[in-house]
Amino acid sequence: MDTEHEYRPVYQTSLVDPADFWSAAAQAIEWVIPPQQIVDAADKRAARWFPDARLNTCVNALDRHVRAGTVAEGGHADQAALIYVSAMTDTTTVFTYAELLDEVARFAGAMRDLGVVAGDRVVIYLPMIPEAVIAMLACARIGAVHSVVFGGFAAPELAARIDDAEPVLVVTASGGMEPNRRIEYPPIVLQALDLAQTASVRTVIVKQRPQFPTIEFPAAQPATDVLPSSEQTVAARWVDWDATVADVTPAEPVSVAATDPLYILYTSGTTGKPKGVVRDNGGHAVALSWSMRNIYDVGPGQVFWAASDVGWVVGHSYIVYAPLLVGATTVLYEGKPVGTPDAGVFWKIIDEHDVRVLFTAPTALRAIRRADPEATAAHRHDLSRLRALFCAGERLDPATFEWATDTLLAGHPDTPVVDHWWQTETGWPICADPLGLQELPVKPGSSCVPVPGYRLRVLDANGNPVATGVEGNIVIGLPLPPGALTGLWRDRDRFIRSYLSAFPGHYLTGDSGYFDEDGYLYVLGRSDDVINMAGHRLSAGSIEAAIAGHDAIAECAVIGVPDELKGHLPLAYVVLKQGIEVDPEQLRTELAERVREQIGAIATLHSAIIVSGLPKTRSGKILRKTIRQLTAGEHVEPPATIEDPAVLTALADRILANPPLGAPQPAAEDSPTPDLDGDPVAPTT
Repeated sequence: MDTEHEYRPVYQTSLVDPADFWSAAAQAIEWVIPPQQIVDAADKRAARWFPDARLNTCVNALDRHVRAGTVAEGGHADQAALIYVSAMTDTTTVFTYAELLDEVARFAGAMRDLGVVAGDRVVIYLPMIPEAVIAMLACARIGAVHSVVFGGFAAPELAARIDDAEPVLVVTASGGMEPNRRIEYPPIVLQALDLAQTASVRTVIVKQRPQFPTIEFPAAQPATDVLPSSEQTVAARWVDWDATVADVTPAEPVSVAATDPLYILYTSGTTGKPKGVVRDNGGHAVALSWSMRNIYDVGPGQVFWAASDVGWVVGHSYIVYAPLLVGATTVLYEGKPVGTPDAGVFWKIIDEHDVRVLFTAPTALRAIRRADPEATAAHRHDLSRLRALFCAGERLDPATFEWATDTLLAGHPDTPVVDHWWQTETGWPICADPLGLQELPVKPGSSCVPVPGYRLRVLDANGNPVATGVEGNIVIGLPLPPGALTGLWRDRDRFIRSYLSAFPGHYLTGDSGYFDEDGYLYVLGRSDDVINMAGHRLSAGSIEAAIAGHDAIAECAVIGVPDELKGHLPLAYVVLKQGIEVDPEQLRTELAERVREQIGAIATLHSAIIVSGLPKTRSGKILRKTIRQLTAGEHVEPPATIEDPAVLTALADRILANPPLGAPQPAAEDSPTPDLDGDPVAPTT
């Protein structure tokens, strides 16, 4: 391989001369006005990338590929841009680049005719249907700022985001579908508009789905001699998507500044005022385009599938924008990794649609592993064309990594399983195995090496660098590279307070971890998941990795519980693989021994409790803080981001019925005395 394009020299160049590095990367983007200045770092805390340039993100994602003609002519007009697979409706729809551009331009025209202009905000509250992709790209086309809210979020959460973004338009659907339920969206939107303090929303567009009752929207009433028009008296007019786009003149793209906002994305799990991450147009396009080629090794005509949701950052970056920016084909999947209909659905889609790279969450792999431990369903399909399996969202524990490598992809040694790490705030990977530059050896438990553009350090509580192998706070040296957040929506003080004040000159990731002797980063979890035990800082992630390696365990979560003598003790909640029966006492002994062997004698596992499931967000993150609160006997409101509230209820009942030894007990006078000699790891019924 040309050494100039191997990882190490490329990474060094990106740090030593970032302007030259990103100037070269910017050549992949079509500019209305090309950048002359690459970075304005006068305010190092919030660098502005390509500040004198102008472009249109939608043009880069669609128009230029269609303008170049068919595949035979060197373009992508007749190539698949979007493959929509719905396990909920048992349908598959393919949009070519030309067809997707037509849909986007017409919806952009409809928004334009409703008075939406560049800089206006548009809230998109849709399920995983093509209209979600179309609406996002249509906003980019006319310079509107979209804010996608995860479909199914409760009305108060939606109202809080409407109040913060002050949109002029809300785009929704008649409903979303999940394996065991259907959620009607219009009543939620109606309630949110009633709860919201702002009166900014002028119009609500509803995409009607055939699986839901048709809604009849009354026509706008014109003004009369004695009455004003309904548009003057009704707070928000509701209209049908199909009727709105009928006979509309497609919108031409609007040139925007590279530093203008493309979207606002509110981080999950916010309380009080939402925290809206702002992404710009120019840096976003350059960084995502670079990442597709150099990290994921995906280019024109190849199929890329990010099995996530458009409501999350993964969906923004790697379902919608990045694949289209490089002329690839993206997959939009409405369904689950298991149960729609079974644990083989991912592999069926990969086989049928010739997917080159799959990007999913570790929790999805753990769900598949639990349902199909021998990967029998996967082996019914041809996975030989799968180039790589990427994971992010939570740490890929070594046990799941080994299962994916040795069982799921058995017979495919050239298909690496890559754990990589990034955040809503960064918008694209911080650490990864850069397959498009140089495929590096994989180390289980590590998210590999820093991606070019990110100056990573691990610091102690006083801001001093720690030695190799020592855990500390993971930070990124400023300025952040292109594509990272440019701030929080209308809240600069909070941006500085949340990310930049803890370690001056650095962005605080909030994660803890360490570098090994080869420069590989091990992300162990959130900094607040560290367990202080007898003066020793133990990583919950490390303990979880030791426990997850047990043959009976499908997944686990470790928290710290108070102890008068040692401060805190690690407590594990574990989910067994399907069909596994174990003696609880023996399992607890075996898990404690594994922790001692792999972490050290100081890491004494307090207990292990078998549960039927762990509460998670819809993006796959285990709600460890919520588990800590339940264990401590606190009242917990189900987070807005929770995947299945029933799992939380079952866990609460389990803890109440048999509290962990040492955990605080409810203070009710009529509460029965807990049986302290009882077995804390008895299986749930």
